[in-house]
Amino acid sequence: MTHLDTQTADTLEALVLDPLASNIDIPAWRQLAETASDANPFFRPEFLVPFLKNMTSDPVKLIVVRHTQTGEWLIAAPVGSRRLGFAVPAATIWTTEYAPLGTPLLVSYTPKSAITLFLELAAKETGSPLIAIPYLPMDTTIAAQLLTIESGWNWKLAHEANRAGHSHGVKGEEQFAESYSGKRRKEFKRLLRRLSDEGEVQFDSLTGQEAIAAFDVFLKLEAAGWKGKEGTALASTPATHAFSQEMITARALTNGVRIDRLTVAGRPIAILVLFREGHTIFSWKIAYDEAYARYSPGGQLALYTMQANLKDPDIWAADSLAVPGHAMIEPLWRGRIRTATLLLAKSTAGRLLLSAAQTDTDLEQTAKSFARKLLKRSR
Repeated sequence: MTHLDTQTADTLEALVLDPLASNIDIPAWRQLAETASDANPFFRPEFLVPFLKNMTSDPVKLIVVRHTQTGEWLIAAPVGSRRLGFAVPAATIWTTEYAPLGTPLLVSYTPKSAITLFLELAAKETGSPLIAIPYLPMDTTIAAQLLTIESGWNWKLAHEANRAGHSHGVKGEEQFAESYSGKRRKEFKRLLRRLSDEGEVQFDSLTGQEAIAAFDVFLKLEAAGWKGKEGTALASTPATHAFSQEMITARALTNGVRIDRLTVAGRPIAILVLFREGHTIFSWKIAYDEAYARYSPGGQLALYTMQANLKDPDIWAADSLAVPGHAMIEPLWRGRIRTATLLLAKSTAGRLLLSAAQTDTDLEQTAKSFARKLLKRSR
């Protein structure tokens, strides 16, 4: 399952683990996920294991640095070899369209020597002098650590962007007041009144076993819409269906899933799937009944979700996980999360690749953005 690669003063050891191995230390992995300074629900075993088992044949390893004597995991993230854009390969923290967050799991007291070990082993394991961390929120503990890393590491940022989110407390309330005021407030209330002509309108939030049952309804609702027609709904393929059901069940049983719904006469017309990790909540997937599109069910639900988050004192931040410029969520969730692909290199070859990788990544993201706009126009 593992091999010991590096040891420093008998206190730290860096390991390459097979995340699908039956004897991997799940309790240590889960403990790191739950105590990490920066939340990432996608690098938990409950998400990553079903995803890798069902969704990819690429060789992805879990790079871990742990304390030799206690066995405590200090930093961990899935890593594989991947082209950043059109040409430049790199040792890449494993992010996907289902998991657009590259924050490595890190406890707050992790020494920088452990981070250095992590980077060195990631480069060695993949055979690449260049390391890429996509979708890294820049205002995080791990980002600050990486940007001040020494030992000869150099860095550049690519694909810098801002995506929607919201704060908590007074700042969160101000963001809500800004988004839900004036013409938008009047229009949304008018649409809800018209919607009530169809039956009783209710918003609610479900967790635990209720969330598992509600997710089955979400799968049907998503498949009935444009994603189903294009074959991109979670229920469209056996792989995405199996992955999502296994993952949601595992996370819901530990109250890591919340499902928000808008119902009319008891029938869900919009459903939002959220992950809760530490003091942060992440908006993962949304679906709505297109027969009710004129009532803006997605927007109505997004506003309800923000209100529910603001009422919960244990939620300190929300991340929409949406692409920058998302037409529905950005006007409603007025906070912004600054992200980038962090590129790191230490060797001479790696440093020479940094600028090429930066350009390559930005070109690919520009192409993807253009393709999304064309796809939206074609619907």
